[in-house]
Parts: sequence; C-alpha cells; structure tokens
Amino acid sequence: MKFQINNTFTDVLPSDPIVENTRRQVRQACYSFVEPTKTKAPLLLHHSKEVAELLGISEEETQSEEFLNIFTGNALIPDSKPYAMCYGGHQFGHWAGQLGDGRAINLAEVEHKNKRWTLQLKGAGATPYSRTADGLAVLRSSIREYLCSEAMFHLGVPTTRALSLALSGDEVMRDMFYNGNAAYEKGAIVCRVAPSFLRFGSYEIFASRGETETLKKLVDYTIQEFYPQLTCDKEGYIQLLKEVSAKTLDMVIHWQRVGFVHGVMNTDNMSILGLTIDYGPYGWLEPFERGWTPNTTDAEHKRYQFGDQAQITLWNLVKLANALYPLIEDAAPLEEILNAYQEQYFDKYIEMMNAKLGLEKTLENDFALIQQLENVLELTETDMTIFFRHLSDISKNKNMEEDTSGEFLAPFKDAFYKPEELKGEILTAWKDWFGMYLNRLEKETLTDKERKEKMDAVNPKYVLRNYMAQLAIEAADKGDYSIINELAELLKKPYDTQKSAEKWFAKRPEWARVKPGCSMLSCSS
Repeated sequence: MKFQINNTFTDVLPSDPIVENTRRQVRQACYSFVEPTKTKAPLLLHHSKEVAELLGISEEETQSEEFLNIFTGNALIPDSKPYAMCYGGHQFGHWAGQLGDGRAINLAEVEHKNKRWTLQLKGAGATPYSRTADGLAVLRSSIREYLCSEAMFHLGVPTTRALSLALSGDEVMRDMFYNGNAAYEKGAIVCRVAPSFLRFGSYEIFASRGETETLKKLVDYTIQEFYPQLTCDKEGYIQLLKEVSAKTLDMVIHWQRVGFVHGVMNTDNMSILGLTIDYGPYGWLEPFERGWTPNTTDAEHKRYQFGDQAQITLWNLVKLANALYPLIEDAAPLEEILNAYQEQYFDKYIEMMNAKLGLEKTLENDFALIQQLENVLELTETDMTIFFRHLSDISKNKNMEEDTSGEFLAPFKDAFYKPEELKGEILTAWKDWFGMYLNRLEKETLTDKERKEKMDAVNPKYVLRNYMAQLAIEAADKGDYSIINELAELLKKPYDTQKSAEKWFAKRPEWARVKPGCSMLSCSS
C-alpha cells in the first residue's frame, strides 16, 4: 500500500516537547507524538470496502499482512509520525480539565482524489492522555463502534467512518458496569476515519489555561483547513461559531429523525465538523420515549436523554463560544448566534417531522399535530422505527368515522409492545390523532404512492438496535463473525425492503428488555 501523506495538523500546530509516553499534563501543545502498542496475535474481522476505496486501498491490499499490521498497531505507515491529540471537556455538565486521546492514536492524514482523511486507531494503547487507563478497547465496544459508524453514514447522518475491525489477540481487563466485577475480555482495535477528529474540547483546553496563542493557532488552522470561506480574524472567529452551530444542529436533527441517542454528549465528544463522533453507550429508541437514555452513568439525571439532545447541543455550543471568546472579546455577536439556534431548531424540527409524516407543506397547526403524536406514542410502548415505517402505508382516503373497533391500528400491530393496552382512553387518543392526521393529509397534493416513496426515504426500515449489536457481540466472542457480516450488509441499505432480512424488521424481543448490552450500557470500553 502506498499513501499520499499530508500531515497538516502536526506540520502546522505546536507539539508536546516531551517525547516519552508518560501520563502528564501537556501544556501549550495540540498533540503528543506516540506510537501504537504492538499487538500479540491480530486478526482482521471485517473491513469497509467503501472506506477503503475512499483511501485508495484496493480490495487485494485489504487482505494483505501489511494492512493487518498497520491497522492493528504492529507497523507504521511509511514516513508517518503517529500522535495523540490534547483536549479537555465538560463531562455531564462539569469541567473535567485535560482529557485528550486516551485510547486513540492518529496514524496519519492521507490524501486521495483531492480529499484528506485522518486515520485513527481506537484501542491501540496508552498515550500521555490515558490517565489511569490502559488505552485499550474490548471486542464488544469495538463491534458497536464499527457497525454504528457505517450504519449512520448509510442513514444519511453526518458521522465519522470506520475502515476496519480487528482482534488484537490480547486480553483486556474491564469492569463493564463499574460495580467491582472486573473480568478479562477480548481486546480489539477499530480504525476510524474522518477529515478531522477535532472536538469542542480541543479549543476549551487552551481557553481554560489562558494559552491564547495556542488557541489562536488552532482556530486559524481550523478555518484554513475546514472553513476556508472564513477569514482568520475576529469576524472569521464569530462566523466559525455560526458555521459549527449550523452543522451541529443539522447533525442532531438527523439523530432525532432516526431515533438515535448518543448517550454521552460531553463537549469532548462534539466534533468541530458537525460529525457524530465517539460511539460509546449509544442506542436507538425502540419504544418512543423522550426521556430515554441508554447510558447507565446517566440513569439518574438523564442529562443526555433523547428529547433533550438539541438543548444539550446548545449548551455545548455555549461552551465552544466561551472558548472562542478570548479571540473575539465581544459577547454580543456570539450571543446572537446562540439565541438564533433555538428558533432554527424549532423550524428544522418541524420540517424534519413533517417529512417523516409525508407532509410537503408547513402549516400553522403542524406543531400541534407533531406534539400530539409524540404524546400518543408514549401512552403505550410503541416502536418508533416500525410505527413511522408503516405510517407510509396509510391511505389519505381512509374513513375514521366508520372505524369503532380500532381496526385502523391493524397495520401497526407489530409496533406495539403491549397491544393489550390499546383500549379505552389510549385507543381514543390514537383515533383522535389519526383523525387529525388524515384531515391534514387532505391539504396535500401528493398521491398515496408519491407520499409513500418520500416517507420511506426518511423513515428507515432497519437500524442497529442494541439487541442486534449484542447478538453480533455474543457470536463474535465465540469466534462466529457471521452476524457482523450480515448486519454490515443489511445496514448499507437501511431504507430498502430486503426480503431476506425481514427478521431484523422487528421490535426488540422481550429477552432484551433488561439484558446488559441491550437496554443498559456504560462508557466502559
């Protein structure tokens, strides 16, 4: 394999002068040079042909020993100097100080077909930012990250990508739920790919320390490389916040569209490019529940629950604005951008939900229709993905007045987890909403067929439900990687009906309701 390397990050920005790989506070530097830890007996489990093509890697090369060695830490890309990035972050609302790439090592920036990609190994060993951890990752979290990165891309959600998933051959000690029951698990490494892995926390760390010169260098680099339409001056810094705000809002709207819950929206997990980054204790809504979070660490306060993700995004943008302030020294234009976010979110949310409902026009009472639907969905456990997918099958000529027995819900029977609850006030609420919806459809000009095509293009049929990932994890732990392969193929076409994959278009099985890895997840990797 031959890569065209163009390491803009390390060529332009200040490095840590200390070369030893020891845990420490790194000052006035954006990164530390560090090499991956060699692995004992690596085994490639899966790779993305699409991502390999982005990087100019042929299918033949992905089967080579060189590919295996480079992307499991046993060899370096020629002429590369791997590094770990320095950043800080607010975690669960509190400033955590220096964090950094504690278990991620950037191999190089490579160019192919006029696009530049950073290659990053997650789980490749300790760095100066590992604190008390080992810098490694385990198979279960690596499978989840690998599959989800690619699934999100094919859903049309802004995201980092994943090139490869491999076993390291090493055993890694982990306490899955931080309850004192540590055990050895199989170690694994994922190669993540993105234009950049810069986060909000990359800027916060320098502002918090008063290292304004380093902050300015990083912000100028960000503009020059990723927002070249902007200028490296006060006006440009203001516009940078506006651009990042718009991209981040677009990302979170997509999350709400597909029912994705990130689980740990700390500022060190927020991409400066508006990409979904750091797939840890994430999950998809199965029963629609605005207050749901998959993260056990957040179980009490539910800071990062599904329904609050847009507000948390704004909170994080405020922290980014605070980090940029030393370069601007004028709060008013930053406040104007942040105040505008709320209105922009409202408009974009209605636009997105209308698309899910098959409504091309936006009318005055649409928000009330959306609100009432969300309320009704929570009256009894209703699978979000299945419900919206079936909604496109409703004919706008249906007569609700003639239906007194609840037959109108027959197309949705497999979306309800407790169908016996569909009676009395709950059934009446559903009938009222469908009456509102059919009346609203009468104001649209689309035919039923046209509307179905549009709705099926935004309402996925297949998402990476937690229990699906858990089945792949349990099989892989026994040496069976067939479910990883099956899900990787399935999730390339999440909006298409795949007759051979109907078993995956089903609500969460009852056995997964309280099973660790299906309903409860932690940040343990």
